[in-house]
Amino acid sequence: MDALMAASFDPRFGEAWTHGQVLGVLAMPGVRLTLAFIDNVPAGFALVRTVLDEAELLLLAVAPDFRRQGIGGALLRAAIADVEQSGTKIMHLEVRAGNEAGRLYAQNGFHKVGERRGYYRSVTGTAHDAHSYRRFSPEK
Repeated sequence: MDALMAASFDPRFGEAWTHGQVLGVLAMPGVRLTLAFIDNVPAGFALVRTVLDEAELLLLAVAPDFRRQGIGGALLRAAIADVEQSGTKIMHLEVRAGNEAGRLYAQNGFHKVGERRGYYRSVTGTAHDAHSYRRFSPEK
């Protein structure tokens, strides 16, 4: 997973997590990791945490060689379905301002609800804003 993480996030933006951060979150209750494989090669993942009646998409990543093939959308829809199946109605996420993934989130029912100035820090110390999104599951 470390190689997939490193390949999936541009170090200019400081979005990738360390091995220790991932292990620490995976040990928490309510955390689910979904991996996507193409021909036994890790292509992407979604990391979601559910607390009480709300969920947060912590990370969604697709390796560069597998982008533009629908993997990110499939991972996002799987995460949403998993959250909804558990009865959770609200899902949150944050994404760097300017990240193309914002369109994917909007296409899947997420709406921008806020902004955090300087949330992400690159390896050079450059600050990048984060946009906060929320999705309410439709009533069945």
